[in-house]
Amino acid sequence: MTYLEAIRDAQATVLRDDPSVFIYGQDVGVFGGPFKATKGLFDEYPGRVKDAPISEDAMVGLAVGAAIEGMRPIVEMQFADFSSVGFNQIINQAATLYWRTNTPCPITIRLPSGGTPGSGPFHSQSLEGLYSQFPGLVVVTPATVADAYHMLVEAVGLNDPVIFCEHKYLYYHLKSEELDSEVLPIGKARIVRSGTSATLVTYSAMLHECLAAARQLEVDGYSIEVVDLRSVKPIDTDTILASVARTGRLLAVGEAFPWGGSLF
Repeated sequence: MTYLEAIRDAQATVLRDDPSVFIYGQDVGVFGGPFKATKGLFDEYPGRVKDAPISEDAMVGLAVGAAIEGMRPIVEMQFADFSSVGFNQIINQAATLYWRTNTPCPITIRLPSGGTPGSGPFHSQSLEGLYSQFPGLVVVTPATVADAYHMLVEAVGLNDPVIFCEHKYLYYHLKSEELDSEVLPIGKARIVRSGTSATLVTYSAMLHECLAAARQLEVDGYSIEVVDLRSVKPIDTDTILASVARTGRLLAVGEAFPWGGSLF
């Protein structure tokens, strides 16, 4: 199973198990989405995988209204960058709705994030740090095939709006024979590699870069501990602090622009 197939299967699972779930986005229907994350779901779940106009503002606005009426929409942005067009709806409507009206806003907004060869401007941003600034939003950054599946299923079940940052490079490059049996909740980090010399804290695609670096440093006698945050909001400070207490050194590794990033 690839990372992308895990995301597709997670959506199929929640569509099957919860009649209040529907998917909304540009070209998600017959076309199956720009990355084929909804391929086949239009036919399998008639009327619940809906094509949207080219207006991210309208897409999120419709999702907020549907959530108020008891639905659990999944909104697919074609690229994370384009979510800025729906920014007001996300941060001033979805994020604050419960705190203004005591009405839950269970929407999940999927952001194909991160850089890939040739993606260039408008198609390569990592906006998890930006969305982490706003109260009311949950920001999820899965780095494994299993987390792509389990965290998306959990995200749809939450009563909070979730920004689900799925890394485009991992779509086809990351594969797994099976889904891990260990399922951690959103907000709980995972120690992927134990060590004593230093702690690397990271998430999403950079987890695999950190693991590669740790293996290379092991040749030189360094024992590197690698912590996968899994979500950047909420962030598991207990696991981070416990790791640094053991190693005495910390390096935060993220792909997003460092100024105001989710780790800096």
